[in-house]
Amino acid sequence: MTTATHEETLGFQTEVKQLLNLMIHSLYSNREIFLRELISNAADACDKLRYAALDNDALYEGDSELRVEIEHDSDAKTVTIRDNGIGMNRDDVIANLGTIAKSGTAEFLNQLSGEQQKDAKLIGQFGVGFYSGFIVADEITVRTRKAGDAADAGVEWRSKGEGEFVVAELERDKHGTEIILHLKDDASEFADDYRLQSLVRKYSDHIEVPVKMPRTEKATDDEGNEVDGSEVTTWETINEATALWVRPKGEVSDDEYKAFYKHVAHDFSDPLAWSHNKVEGNLEYTSLLYVPGRAPFDLYERDGARGVKLYVQRVFIMDDAEQFLPLYLRFIKGVLDTRDLSLNVSRELLQQDPKVDKIKSALTKRALDMLKKLSKDKEAYQSFWNTFGAVLKEGPAEDFANRDKISSLLRFSSTHTDSATQDQSLADYVERMKEGQDKIYYIVADGFNATKNSPHLEIFRKKGIEVLLLHDRIDEWLMSHLTEFDGKKLVDVAKGDLDLGDVENEEEKKAQEETAKAKEDLVKRVKEALGDEVQEVKVTHRLTDSPACVVLPEHEMGFQMRRIMEAAGQSLPEVKPILELNPEHALVARLEAAGDEGFADLARILLDQAIIAEGGHLDDPAAYVKRLNALLSA
Repeated sequence: MTTATHEETLGFQTEVKQLLNLMIHSLYSNREIFLRELISNAADACDKLRYAALDNDALYEGDSELRVEIEHDSDAKTVTIRDNGIGMNRDDVIANLGTIAKSGTAEFLNQLSGEQQKDAKLIGQFGVGFYSGFIVADEITVRTRKAGDAADAGVEWRSKGEGEFVVAELERDKHGTEIILHLKDDASEFADDYRLQSLVRKYSDHIEVPVKMPRTEKATDDEGNEVDGSEVTTWETINEATALWVRPKGEVSDDEYKAFYKHVAHDFSDPLAWSHNKVEGNLEYTSLLYVPGRAPFDLYERDGARGVKLYVQRVFIMDDAEQFLPLYLRFIKGVLDTRDLSLNVSRELLQQDPKVDKIKSALTKRALDMLKKLSKDKEAYQSFWNTFGAVLKEGPAEDFANRDKISSLLRFSSTHTDSATQDQSLADYVERMKEGQDKIYYIVADGFNATKNSPHLEIFRKKGIEVLLLHDRIDEWLMSHLTEFDGKKLVDVAKGDLDLGDVENEEEKKAQEETAKAKEDLVKRVKEALGDEVQEVKVTHRLTDSPACVVLPEHEMGFQMRRIMEAAGQSLPEVKPILELNPEHALVARLEAAGDEGFADLARILLDQAIIAEGGHLDDPAAYVKRLNALLSA
């Protein structure tokens, strides 16, 4: 290589100083991605040469092993990225490096037609990738020669990114491009083997072109000491240089899928399931989605990492592209590789694009289908549910379109098993429904024991009617959006009037009406004694063992949700409960026989006990204890 001659200083064709300043300080949020951009451009140049050489093999100039090479010099504080791709002549350099947001690839694609354009597999449609080098460098030198041109047709380009650049003639034996970054003082960390290798593996692991770095080894004598002057340098391929997700499914083994998951999710355990699909048509993309076996530590953090890794034709774009999956599927890991997305110049933020919504809809259905398939393996699905079930319960509120699919994947505790393990599906419940039953019954409370032992379940246990036991903090919010399943209405047994439908016969219903009429005087006395502490008092047939219970109106916020909202500092309007009395219970009979002196205290004791049984808190616990002690000592 000879010294550059015939130098010419030119001005950038745009307001480059302002644009470079914007890009360097604002456009890129992570400075290490400069290497991704430059490797991507180098791989793009190799793709162009591979395509051009289909018609003219001489363009390889005897070097058909396309590659990207990276070197660094710690003393000189430089990093060099080199490729043996198509290269550029003087006009190309001025056109492509003299104008912001100018890429030869876009024009190259326009020159193609039909299947040629589809087969070219060109990357680099992103404009300013080259200029990302100024994030870490205060000066950039480019040396290049176009494949097929004479050795003396090389070009050198230099700039400090401050409004002008220098172009000079250069003799260059090899075709392709070499970019030398003169690092800023605060970017010297990048002149390091380990740092560069880790960035290649992070951002460019699956680019089809091999990315190589030099490795120097010394010979050793019999005693294991290094021999001076025996240094041998070899070029080691750093990236895998193959994208697993673009390979046909039949050619990828389960072990390879599992190993790739560990790489992409930074997880040490195997995934529970995966789904690998290639879509062609109006949209072309490949997806490889995984269901993890364990939850990440930030699963419930507002700013936690979520989403799939986004690639555009094997070029890594984003680590956590959350735009392609809804929040309730934030545990799904994997890769999306597409050629159809519109990306802005930073490659980091997706523009508003209807294609994103279409891909999101398709990936959501793919993920739900994957979970449905997993649910056929009861043990594996139970493992998934124990880990991610509470997150999936967010789905019916967030994704109305897929509510039926999500509801079929939900699992609950139930009086069928009386176990805290959530392993019963809504389909299981419907299959076991009693003859004449047309509703799915559930109860919500703060813990499993509170639901299992709730007085509201007494009539259901007597009748043998199954009730879902909901004890997760999210459950009441879930049920406010999940109102029916398989044509059956879901009903909270602690709200509104109890209607067991055809499970009760006419004789039972008539007896209940007669009892209610007979106890009208008692109900009136209790309401007068409790005053505005209750909304209403009535006799009930939902209790068999307990003397009383409290009930809320059908469409009122439940006790559990009220407590959660109040703990979060939300002020809520006060809602008075409905007190229901068991006319068959001895305490209610004692209440009915009580005189005016002790009647009010006993009525309040029954109300307070009902609130406690519901998991509620008394406004004045000391007063309750005093009344109870007086009753016990009487």
